[in-house]
Amino acid sequence: MAKPFPETIVHDKTTKMAKWSSATVEGKRRPLTWRVIDIAVGAAVGVMSGVMFWVFDGLSYGLFPLLTLILPGSAALLHALFYFPATLGLLIVRKPGASAYVLLVASFIEVVLGTKYSVSLVVIALVQAAAAEAVFALFRYRRWTLGVTILAALAIGVVYNFYLLFFYYQAFSFFSPRGLIGTACELLSALVFAGFGSWGLYRALSRSGVLDRFASGR
Repeated sequence: MAKPFPETIVHDKTTKMAKWSSATVEGKRRPLTWRVIDIAVGAAVGVMSGVMFWVFDGLSYGLFPLLTLILPGSAALLHALFYFPATLGLLIVRKPGASAYVLLVASFIEVVLGTKYSVSLVVIALVQAAAAEAVFALFRYRRWTLGVTILAALAIGVVYNFYLLFFYYQAFSFFSPRGLIGTACELLSALVFAGFGSWGLYRALSRSGVLDRFASGR
């Protein structure tokens, strides 16, 4: 009579392998799943950004007209101060939708504190977030490097620039002096603030130990 012992061993090995395979698949999926702490930290970044937006908004009342008077289109040099959290939020939280979440929270805080903009802030936030998310999505939310951050920042600059030309500056064509200067300044602003700026802030937070509970801090 054959002994069942070897079959039991094979069965146990198969069961362990199945469990290991299941755990591996789950482990691959889990990094993109939002946790409560991700929601809380994303909200904190959004609130901080909203307060900064409100401060920048107040300063822009004087700075934007002055820059426009000096060189039409040059006010775009400061535009990325209003969308750098699009890349910063993704670098910190590292979850799909982090950019939209942070920017929407920031827009809500800005509206609550008081701004001349209203519902349009939500539309603009979604446009900017979509551009940033698209770039990180191309890398399947696995590449969190300075290069990818800069690509995302420039994508926001390009999309937002055309958004402004289409909805706010219809009197100027893209190839007009105002359109070309505005585009160049928008891309430069995106590179400095949403690219290198966001990366610098992320690295500073990472070194401080604040992000130790996140993949972004390890």
